[in-house]
Amino acid sequence: MERFDAIVIGAGQAGPALCARLDREGLRTALIERNLLGGTCVNVGCTPTKTLVASAHAIHMARRGGEYGFTANGVTVDMHAVKARKDRVVKQSSDGLATWIASMKRVELIRGQARFTAPRTVAVNGRTLEASRVFLNVGGRALVPDIPGLKDVPYLTNTSMMNVDFVPEHLVIIGGSYIGLEFAQMYRRFGSRVTIVEKFAKLLPREDDDVAMEIRAIFERDGIEIRTGAECMALRKQGERIVVGLQCQDDMPVAEGSHVLLAVGRAPNTHDLGLETAGIEADPRGYIQVDDECRTSAEGVWALGDANGRGAFTHTSWNDYEIVAANLFDTDRRRISDRIPCYALFIDPPLGRAGINEDEARNSGRRILAAKLPMARVGRAREAGETQGFMKVLVDADTKELLGAAILGLNGDEVIHSLLDVMYARKPYTTIQRATHIHPTVTELVPTLLGGLKPFV
Repeated sequence: MERFDAIVIGAGQAGPALCARLDREGLRTALIERNLLGGTCVNVGCTPTKTLVASAHAIHMARRGGEYGFTANGVTVDMHAVKARKDRVVKQSSDGLATWIASMKRVELIRGQARFTAPRTVAVNGRTLEASRVFLNVGGRALVPDIPGLKDVPYLTNTSMMNVDFVPEHLVIIGGSYIGLEFAQMYRRFGSRVTIVEKFAKLLPREDDDVAMEIRAIFERDGIEIRTGAECMALRKQGERIVVGLQCQDDMPVAEGSHVLLAVGRAPNTHDLGLETAGIEADPRGYIQVDDECRTSAEGVWALGDANGRGAFTHTSWNDYEIVAANLFDTDRRRISDRIPCYALFIDPPLGRAGINEDEARNSGRRILAAKLPMARVGRAREAGETQGFMKVLVDADTKELLGAAILGLNGDEVIHSLLDVMYARKPYTTIQRATHIHPTVTELVPTLLGGLKPFV
């Protein structure tokens, strides 16, 4: 039995930062990682996908040269070079992370699969480690659904897509939510024919109807085919092609293509940790149950990041680290329930979201004010030739506090923070209206948006 002050399982977004803080506090720490440093974000998520999105955007803009007064004849896509660029960016991030971890004097990086053998005791590579504090940052993986015929056809996930160095002739994407949409647009711009198949009646089922409808229109203008309402999919091989049919309608074909990408969600990496042995409770889907400070049901064990089911984003994982560190070492009580939901969809134009949506507003019991402004009204968007989308906002009529916002348009993933910060400060929306904003920007139209507030129905 080897004794440590702390054990951190998983080197995703929260793990290394937590190790750095434990190291600073003088605690001997074991950091256990069975696969890649940086987890999903650095290796198969944020970093590589946004690098690919940037390449796809550059290709798209070159093709649009005529709109801006120039011609880029014969734009060709070299996917080997696109992938090589992505790999370089990922390597830079992962190498930097490895260097950071190596600089921590009291942290030992252990490569291997950790499994609980008793409360706060784990086995890894023939070693048995024990600590008074254990932190789980094990992340998630692509969910592979039980679709009839899936085992008989080749398929890709967001992870295996990172190895693709060619342009699929026809990419069929099962899943019309955040991951699927980002891949759909980038591969359409790389030159693939793309079809999205979604089981629900609309893309992005959790978003407001007007947001989902506008994104669908943007995609269809890009030449992406969309099939919604596919509730009972089945797959089969047909020669060299893969056919997606509707089993409940005599196998009516929905789409057929050369490659299939599964983008139907994520599953937590908790299935092989031995949680029961450690007295750690999880829900039926495998997400570890935590309180408002990331503590699990087991004494001395915390869960951070995707696996605790309290946020599926890199920024929520980082915030989990901040919450744990503040409560343990700073006598600063921070809680998960303090954060305002926020995220972005990194399509072109991007969607930035903060706070509640329209359904939540209707069910809140509050008097609500709402406003909406098309991006075509924004001078900076017209100047850039990027007028697709709109911005909208929800406000409490009595307190004048901002409750929710969606910016679908040029720089929407950045502009949303001007609203989010005011929401955190619990200041009235009039604070934004009274500020002087720089012209010409997208953000300067937020006061104009707020000037159009009317009772929400």
